[in-house]
Amino acid sequence: MSDLLPTLTPEQITAILLSLRVGFTATLCSLPFAVLVAFILARGDFPGKMLLDAAVHLPLVLPPVVTGLILLLLFGRRGPIGGFLAEHFGVVFAFRWTGAALAAGVMGFPLMVRAIRLSIEAVDPRLEQAAATLGAPRLAVFFLVTLPLAAPGLMAGAVLGFAKALGEFGATITFVSNIPGETRTIPAEIYVLTQTPGGDYDAMVMSAVAAALAVGALVASEFLARRMRIEARGLSS
Repeated sequence: MSDLLPTLTPEQITAILLSLRVGFTATLCSLPFAVLVAFILARGDFPGKMLLDAAVHLPLVLPPVVTGLILLLLFGRRGPIGGFLAEHFGVVFAFRWTGAALAAGVMGFPLMVRAIRLSIEAVDPRLEQAAATLGAPRLAVFFLVTLPLAAPGLMAGAVLGFAKALGEFGATITFVSNIPGETRTIPAEIYVLTQTPGGDYDAMVMSAVAAALAVGALVASEFLARRMRIEARGLSS
């Protein structure tokens, strides 16, 4: 029976572990910014709101290669942001796994923001107003009322961002190339295998691994979101 099970090469295992590392890093680093932007778009009313909304969703409509090129120009060693970070803090993104996490975070950011924004918009503003009239500061209202009630949306946004990070290819390969052990994630490994004679079977195996990781994340998200919705109903009642 064990002979029938597919075996993974060390290179494939490295790609899987690297993808998980990139996915978790991208999600954890993007989530606070996604919550902030989603709250501003959901509750704010200011000039330029439509422009901010368009800028947030730009990675969804731009070709991923263009997004990767923009990241390379900005965060490369000679870019204005990348050069400053490298010179003063020793932080390098170009052709590093950290750059892959940055690219994945940028590509998944619109999905995270949209899911969280819809969840915040579904929170009854009267609950926030009631907390404010009782003397709670705005920050306390956000963390104690808005955020718990919007928790299912946060979970959905985080999972969407993580799943997008696992499948990100175009912006990543443009920004950080395809370096084995450093930036070669699951999609890049699949691409290499499809270009290798006799690599179709291994490419299918890696595709199955990617699908299993994505489905597992979605199932876990749905389970946790249901529990959070039950707790949120109890909080609002």
